[in-house]
Amino acid sequence: MVITAAVAEVGSLSIGAPLQFFSGEFLQYAVVFFVLAIIAAVLGARGVAGVSMTIAKWLVIVFLVLTIATLIL
Repeated sequence: MVITAAVAEVGSLSIGAPLQFFSGEFLQYAVVFFVLAIIAAVLGARGVAGVSMTIAKWLVIVFLVLTIATLIL
C-alpha cells in the first residue's frame, strides 16, 4: 500500500489532494462484503450473510463520512 498524496503544481502553488480521491479501498471492501453476503444468502447461510451485510454497511458509512470530511476540509 503506497501512502502518498497526489500534488498538482499550479503556477507557484502546490495543491495536495487527499488520498481518498485516489484510493477506492473502503468502497472495494464494502462491495466485497456485499457480494459475499448475497452469495451466502443464496446458499442458505443466513448468519454469514447478516454479518457480511453488517460489515458492508459500516464500511460504506465510514467511506461516506471520510468523503464528506475530505470535501469539507
